[in-house]
Amino acid sequence: MEMTEMTGVSLKRGALVVEDNDSGVPAEETKKQKFSECNLTKGQDGLQNDFLSISEDVPGPPDTVSAGKGGENSEAQLEDEEEEEEDGLSEVCEEEESESFADMMKHGLTEADVGITKFVSSHQGFSGILKERYSDFVVHEIGKDGRISHLNDLSIPVDEEDPSEDVFTVLTAEEKQRLEELQLFKNKETSVAIEVIEDTKEKRTVIHQAIKSLFPGLETKTEDREGKKYIVAYHAAGKKALAKVRTAADPRKHSWPKSRGSYCHFVLYKENKDTMDAINVLSRYLRVKPNIFSYMGTKDKRAITVQEIAVLKITAQRLAHLNKCLMNFKLGNFSYQKKPLKLGELQGNHFTVVLRNITGTDDQVQQAMNSLKEIGFINYYGMQRFGTTAVPTYQVGRAILQNSWTEVMDLILKPRSGAEKGYLVKCREEWAKTKDPTAALRKLPVKRCVEGQLLRGLSKYGMKNIVSAFGIIPRNNRLMYIHSYQSYVWNNMVSKRIEDYGLKPVPGDLVLKGATPTYIEEDDVNNYSIHDVVMPLPGFDVIYPKHKSPETTGGVHPP
Repeated sequence: MEMTEMTGVSLKRGALVVEDNDSGVPAEETKKQKFSECNLTKGQDGLQNDFLSISEDVPGPPDTVSAGKGGENSEAQLEDEEEEEEDGLSEVCEEEESESFADMMKHGLTEADVGITKFVSSHQGFSGILKERYSDFVVHEIGKDGRISHLNDLSIPVDEEDPSEDVFTVLTAEEKQRLEELQLFKNKETSVAIEVIEDTKEKRTVIHQAIKSLFPGLETKTEDREGKKYIVAYHAAGKKALAKVRTAADPRKHSWPKSRGSYCHFVLYKENKDTMDAINVLSRYLRVKPNIFSYMGTKDKRAITVQEIAVLKITAQRLAHLNKCLMNFKLGNFSYQKKPLKLGELQGNHFTVVLRNITGTDDQVQQAMNSLKEIGFINYYGMQRFGTTAVPTYQVGRAILQNSWTEVMDLILKPRSGAEKGYLVKCREEWAKTKDPTAALRKLPVKRCVEGQLLRGLSKYGMKNIVSAFGIIPRNNRLMYIHSYQSYVWNNMVSKRIEDYGLKPVPGDLVLKGATPTYIEEDDVNNYSIHDVVMPLPGFDVIYPKHKSPETTGGVHPP
């Protein structure tokens, strides 16, 4: 479930488990109850004008260059392998997607494992499977202004500063390859000369713009050679220029208009790919680092999702060009803004879901739906926040908070039961056998996953500097482990509070007055209902309920 990271979270809204708490459902049956990942709201209207069908022919990925052979553990070699990592990435991933979501969860967690144990109704309920197909789960992000994100405008904002569309087609594949080799110092050339066949000022300008736009770090000049015009590309500041591009992916300052906001915001429509994977794909095609992208929340992989993304100093024109190159992605609703996006800056998500393999009578289903509509449900954090394998993400988050860095490394890299991509299984087996990060990294065709980034960090900084190695993982990914543990504690706190006091407000509960949490006093209890009660996420400088019993932490004690 995608949740807003707020100081207080209502007990009414959130994950739904339509099942009687005392029904004694077997563990295997509980694992099938994918209701715990949905957040149903009234008045859902589907995708409206979003682009559901993306079936155009797709050209191959951007031109790549074979890396030269270097030392066994050289950082340059690891960087080269990362950059050329996956011409066949989509094919590799799709081959691993044959299992159903229910199969993936066979070795995963149950609701009870993550603190989801209480229910707001006593009816018998029914079970079913959510996300049997990824198209069964449609998510639209809701911004903090209450606006639901829809992809309904593919136009590019008019900007006289933008180069013409020709910058994406004026260079041949061979020229792009030579320029990329030059930018990455992969050959002995100090410059690349491109002949101007149609010698006009307009044509020369387009070539200059194309090189500077597609290959930040290169400068260009025009030269006459034997009566012919050439555009010559070269490094203006040697390897220092390249280093800046590779770490910050920041285009030259003079190429970005001062009057334009530094961030291009856009709506991303994606199918069957999680947010971080999607950003990795976008960054690879744009030849930039993933850390220049920002977003308000990660969205499910096994779903059709629509969300807002921001990227630093990449034009809407370059982004829109990706619509011609990528399958199961669409980008649109472009605008330039002064600020990036931050995790948690959303109000929530709007879900449209399909349930399959229903086991229950029509009366049971109708009873459950009426209860959902009239009473609501406990706003638990849903199952995918905790991972789908035998190593829950909240365990990693707890180890991070305890500064148990060897345990963090072991939890992320060790073999685990549950459905995983084949190359991850081989990587984990190699790690368990050798504890050699470079050897394990060679088993990964996809090195931008968390495991690949941690292994690259261990290869670079050594096994005795796990903290620095872990820092290579993008900040948003690192935060997800912490958020997972927060969610785990929150679920347990809520279940324990309901176990102790039931579904009624009691003195010491918290309610919100505006945005300020306030305690319910003895005299005010009758002025509130359980729908007003909130529970804070554990964190620094947070106000907690002050019930008489000390068990409000649900038996879970944050370090």
